[in-house]
Amino acid sequence: MSTDQKPVHVIGGGLAGSEATWQLVQAGVPVILHEMRPVRGTDAHLTDGLAELVCSNSFRSDDAENNAVGLLHREMRDMGSLIMESADINRVPAGGALAVDRDGFSAYVQEKIEAHPLVTLERAEVTDLPPADWEQVIIATGPLTSGALAEKIHIATGADALAFFDAIAPIVYKDSIDFDIAWFQSRYDKGDGSDYINCPMTEAQYREFIQALNEGGKTEFKDWEKNTPYFDGCLPIEVMAERGPETLRFGPMKPVGLTNPNSAEKPYAVVQLRQDNKLGTLYNMVGFQTKLTYGEQKRIFQTIPGLEKAEFARLGGLHRNTFINSPEVLDEQLRLKNHPHIRFAGQITGVEGYVESTAIGLLAGRLAAADIAGSAFALPPVTTAMGAILSHITGGADTKSFQPMNVNFGLFPPPEGRIKKKERKQAYTARAAQDFSGWLKGTLPLQ
Repeated sequence: MSTDQKPVHVIGGGLAGSEATWQLVQAGVPVILHEMRPVRGTDAHLTDGLAELVCSNSFRSDDAENNAVGLLHREMRDMGSLIMESADINRVPAGGALAVDRDGFSAYVQEKIEAHPLVTLERAEVTDLPPADWEQVIIATGPLTSGALAEKIHIATGADALAFFDAIAPIVYKDSIDFDIAWFQSRYDKGDGSDYINCPMTEAQYREFIQALNEGGKTEFKDWEKNTPYFDGCLPIEVMAERGPETLRFGPMKPVGLTNPNSAEKPYAVVQLRQDNKLGTLYNMVGFQTKLTYGEQKRIFQTIPGLEKAEFARLGGLHRNTFINSPEVLDEQLRLKNHPHIRFAGQITGVEGYVESTAIGLLAGRLAAADIAGSAFALPPVTTAMGAILSHITGGADTKSFQPMNVNFGLFPPPEGRIKKKERKQAYTARAAQDFSGWLKGTLPLQ
């Protein structure tokens, strides 16, 4: 493709925007990547790095045979995903999950994009819908879209945006954890068998902890935030506690698959921490996203056995996420129906999760490149992870009840024939592998 081609403008340098940019330049298409940080920051970002991870450092399960997100990992690797390349290079131990050193991950993505001759990185806020002379645009501003642009998107879509609170978990310095109480082990010894730090609780300690969560001081919402619901996939820990005293013990604090080498007493509940950087000096409190005030977080979380002297590299917090009603306003190729030169990608489309957001960015980049080349781009089959999540946001979901969604086997058509329950996941993934391989051979070739 000629380098005198007009550039595609990608707005947003997060996971989806970075991936869309990479896919375009790999196809020989020049890109102007617009990122407003550090000119304008957000309530959740700490740096101005591209592809910064603002919440967990986990890309969730990497099991491509039994898990839908693991399947999506594999498909993205097969399509040359920059985000997956960086994740694999910057991987840290996390059992069967794919977790990354967040600083190394972001730095790698930024280095690759900044070094590419077809990329122009512009650090400035885009406050209006793209002008007509921007012939191809991908908006990948994510859940933290600036107010000015969000308002223009709202006007352009003619539909109400959905807004949800997303919560961030605290990060603890490893050397402040008491290993006379805590121990290393993955549930059921997955991965290397010792990828998580475990802090045990007796029943009495657990009951006191739940009471403290329920009574602890919470952050006050602004008036415009008060009617904003939470996304069920990332509930604050104190909201889970409010749903019943056993909710956490059957959720992120379940004590199964673990053996405490420091005590013969079986733990009633367990708090797990997952490595958050490659050095292994920082650990993320799994499932402990929270809206507790900073003071209450320190007070309550330091009652957890093993964390009595915990020092926090980062405390938890909340940020407000905004999504468009994609099934109503986007066509099957992610184009805004009433402004077809504009595509949307990433979390703003109503996919939930790092991997899903990146996958939509990848597809948006490929689709834009195909448009410019004047070639057809067959959409991935709905039997694949890529196709299932794309189909969900571009027509598969009910527009009246549309909510953020992770990839899951419920988005795939059921396999044909009678299949035993324990073999159903493998049936989905085996079919997906076959269909994806056949589809990929017909996709736009990269240069």
